Amino acid sequence: MKHILIPVFIGFFLIPSPVWAQTQTAVQPPAAAVADAQLPQRTKIFGAEEATLTNGLRIVVIPNHRAPVVSHMVWYRVGAIDEPAGQSGIAHFLEHLMFKGSENVPPGEFSKRVRAMGGNDNAFTSQDYTAYFQSIAADRLDDVMTMEADRMRGLTLPADQVLSERDVVLEERRQNTDSDPNAQMHEQMRNALFPGHPYGIPVIGWPYEIAKLSRENAMDFHNKWYAPNNATVVISGDVKLADILPIIEKTYGAVPARTVPERTTPPVMNVPGEARIIMQSARVHQPVFQRMIRVPSLRQNRNDAIALQVAESILSDGASSRLYKSLVVEQKIAVGAGFSYNPTAWDDSTASLYAIPADGVAMDAVEAATDTVIATFARDGVTDDELATAKIRMKDSAALARDSLQGPAMIFGQTITTGGTIDDVEYWADDIDAVTAADIKRVAQYLIKPAGTHGRGVTGWILPAPTPDKILTEDEPEAAPTEPPANDNAAEATP
Repeated sequence: MKHILIPVFIGFFLIPSPVWAQTQTAVQPPAAAVADAQLPQRTKIFGAEEATLTNGLRIVVIPNHRAPVVSHMVWYRVGAIDEPAGQSGIAHFLEHLMFKGSENVPPGEFSKRVRAMGGNDNAFTSQDYTAYFQSIAADRLDDVMTMEADRMRGLTLPADQVLSERDVVLEERRQNTDSDPNAQMHEQMRNALFPGHPYGIPVIGWPYEIAKLSRENAMDFHNKWYAPNNATVVISGDVKLADILPIIEKTYGAVPARTVPERTTPPVMNVPGEARIIMQSARVHQPVFQRMIRVPSLRQNRNDAIALQVAESILSDGASSRLYKSLVVEQKIAVGAGFSYNPTAWDDSTASLYAIPADGVAMDAVEAATDTVIATFARDGVTDDELATAKIRMKDSAALARDSLQGPAMIFGQTITTGGTIDDVEYWADDIDAVTAADIKRVAQYLIKPAGTHGRGVTGWILPAPTPDKILTEDEPEAAPTEPPANDNAAEATP
């Protein structure tokens, strides 16, 4: 349940205005910080370096000299949230097609060349971003940057490759969503939590819209969003920014900037009434109670988002956490329980509660017990010991993250593409240390199930059943429509 890496966090990040590439590529260093003797001393976690090319491409380098290898990532600030109406899944589909040929890299050759260098590569798509990465020897950076710049500039996309890859995506959906009751429940709950908003549409897309996606759709989406001035290159490993700038300028610096539209999304609606979904499936062997709640993302409310991360640790980290200790250890009405918060989102983010009832315990009983734990947490707050322990645990995780190669690249990429800054990452441990008990009590109010209804949450029960799969709602006892109306920011990765 807890992060393998330290959580990412967001301030306000301005995308640079489009600037057309010039004959000579120059690097714009970040503005120097102004020292203030009255400010408290703050400690950086990673010691990252940054620069911006004149074509708008942002570069972040995280030195890690433990081994002569690097994780090289290209992050585009475009995801499922940016898809045209009726083309759900186009962001993820394009991610697949980025391996199907550019001017100097034939279809299927990209990954073969990376493997021939002794490395590995992959890609993933979320609601808010799309990212491509290679883990490679540091002396092969020139090669992978050349290939990435080539497909950033444009794609060739043979028609037969597009159609066959569309079938691959449809099969991916059948295997990972349509045949998995938990994934189906997640998809339905997201759809109910974000009515009329792109976050309510699955990243992989609705199957009847995926089946209609075309080569032209993919090329248009690439030409609209894939540009250096809408991208960030993050490199973690045995490099220094000054040493690799000539390679960056030669490869990425030669890609011209182009006008990229401003991201616009509709407001998320609060629908009156309690949203509740009950799914029964013969493939389910263990019932689960779940609740998703819309809460601020770090871009929207930085202070609340940082406090929610500490609340997550207190509620859900380990056997002594509030939820596990109460429901599993003391009351013995559940065999598992937890809480998670995803701070990285462009618009509203999500917090999730779950509990797995013990044998013989009714679902309404485990739901009521979970609500009681959260209500007590919001009413009485946290103890000094709970808060101090959570901070130590979280700051320790930040220190351990320095040993990872790809982890820091993920953290910086997610933060920057969802509106954050490098300092938001570097000083995260200091921000956590500043959270107070009053902050925790304040953000806990987001999690209470009110006596009335607030339209910001959805409750789900997933139950075993000997009958064919069906999704039930209180208002509609029959199966839900197979074509839901028109997102958890979980990424869809290329297999």
